Amino acid sequence: MVDRVLVTLDGEVRDADQPLLYADDIGVLRGDGIFETVLVRGGTVCALDFHLARLRRSAQALDLPEPDLARWRGAMETAAKEWGADSEGVMRLVLTRGRESALGDPAAAVRSGELSEAVPVPTTYVLVTAPGERVAKARTEGVAVVTLTRGISIDLAQAAPWQLLGAKTLSYATNMAALRFATRMGADDVIFTSTEHRVLEGPRSTVVIARGKQLITPPHKHGVLPGVTQRALYAEAERHGYECRYEPLFTADLFDCDSIWMLSSVTLAARVNSLDGVRMSASESAAEIAGMVDRGIERTGTIADW
Repeated sequence: MVDRVLVTLDGEVRDADQPLLYADDIGVLRGDGIFETVLVRGGTVCALDFHLARLRRSAQALDLPEPDLARWRGAMETAAKEWGADSEGVMRLVLTRGRESALGDPAAAVRSGELSEAVPVPTTYVLVTAPGERVAKARTEGVAVVTLTRGISIDLAQAAPWQLLGAKTLSYATNMAALRFATRMGADDVIFTSTEHRVLEGPRSTVVIARGKQLITPPHKHGVLPGVTQRALYAEAERHGYECRYEPLFTADLFDCDSIWMLSSVTLAARVNSLDGVRMSASESAAEIAGMVDRGIERTGTIADW
């Protein structure tokens, strides 16, 4: 069994132990690029079209060249085939702006009107690895979570679109710092809040709460990343009579619900079992919700559904 699979956008399977990036790649130097993390299950890429649609939206937000979705799809399917059907895999799609040496002086290019000079060839690849041990534990036991302020208003995404809130960029240092801080506090994960004490999202997940037959998640206009797994849950839950809503949540709402869920493309559904040190008991619907996520993520969606 292979432990890593690396595929280029041309469908070439590369040796994952050999160098791929140039030292002056802007994705490395500045975090200027985007990515997607996708679950591979049974040799199949889960929610493939949803992830491609979000990749395209992120590329538009960063003014990156339009992704060739057909080539991405081909590379993803090749990588999944190489990985095999025996175990789950974590697939990462990576697209950076390319090499700094190919960019030249972007300011000069804009002044001269020669915008093409400021568009280098993007770096693109697909990588599949095994999921970490935390994934299985989070699915079965849930996660202990702390709330941390992100220090921004819910209005920032619309007032300052250049902040790239809601795009899945490679600039993840702050998110990783928050997770390390949570670990020092004895927790597994984080729910970010705004300056107005509104619930936002996790560093690598979407927050959904359950109240009876209602599911509620913060609206995208608050600057949260549109969640693929959350969309899959909503589609499946509506088939089972749930009312699925996008509406603002205060931090206090997290303590006034049946259950809180951290949804992500690899972990899928992790129930919050502790929030800011307060134990959260499992509700009667917990197993049903986890099952709906499992079924929903395996259904085939289309880019038009995004």
